[in-house]
Amino acid sequence: MAVGKVYLVGAGPGDPELLTLKAVRAIGEADVVVYDRLVPPAILDTIADGVLRISVGKQPAHHPVPQDEINGILVRLARAGRTVVRLKGGDPFIFGRGSEEAAELEAAGIPYEVVPGITAAQGCAAAVRVPLTHRGLASGVRFVTGHRKANEPLDLDWRSLADPETTLVVYMGLANLEEIVRKLVAEGLPANTPALAICQGTTPQERRVCTHLETLPMALKEASFNGPVLFIIGRVAAIAMKRSERSDARTTEAISVVA
Repeated sequence: MAVGKVYLVGAGPGDPELLTLKAVRAIGEADVVVYDRLVPPAILDTIADGVLRISVGKQPAHHPVPQDEINGILVRLARAGRTVVRLKGGDPFIFGRGSEEAAELEAAGIPYEVVPGITAAQGCAAAVRVPLTHRGLASGVRFVTGHRKANEPLDLDWRSLADPETTLVVYMGLANLEEIVRKLVAEGLPANTPALAICQGTTPQERRVCTHLETLPMALKEASFNGPVLFIIGRVAAIAMKRSERSDARTTEAISVVA
């Protein structure tokens, strides 16, 4: 039996219209789709009838299907001659553990291809019409994860992250938000730095909070977000603040501010 192939596909930030053409083609050719919890129903609905779907979703502190087992599932399916799409939220190589799956496939001699996706930082920034870099506000951008495996302490270079010239984007940081804010301020990032939180970005369920860094934890508690949250911290977030202050109803509706 001929060996199949695995596609490590980025599903993008949530809006199915933000899937790449290559991702749509790979999904259309798949015999099996192995998908994560963060892939929304609207994207799963693009999978054809009769295609086997395998959920390997993880939740904070609850991983019913360990990563090693996911790796094994991909290898076994490909060895059985299947065309497999491993569907992951955002981009598979940005905080998606796609590189671990790629290494396992390579070691097993399984043909695979990586199909990049729009990462949450890009999708959410576009949804709220806030640039990640902007002349005079931010000369660079950094992506970090606010979560560590097994709830290990965050081990980040806080001094370099507390750079007012750079936009900081934090993935998976809700559970450790108070620590993140405290350490950034301690290393010199002004407490009144604009900060933006986007929950379920680019989807119909999207919610946003725009406030200052020091008040961000309290604002998030009041907002009671339910779903993945991305944080954009830096001067560029002031663009959302200024927009929310405008009086016309259309713009006010476009940027919903809590806090």
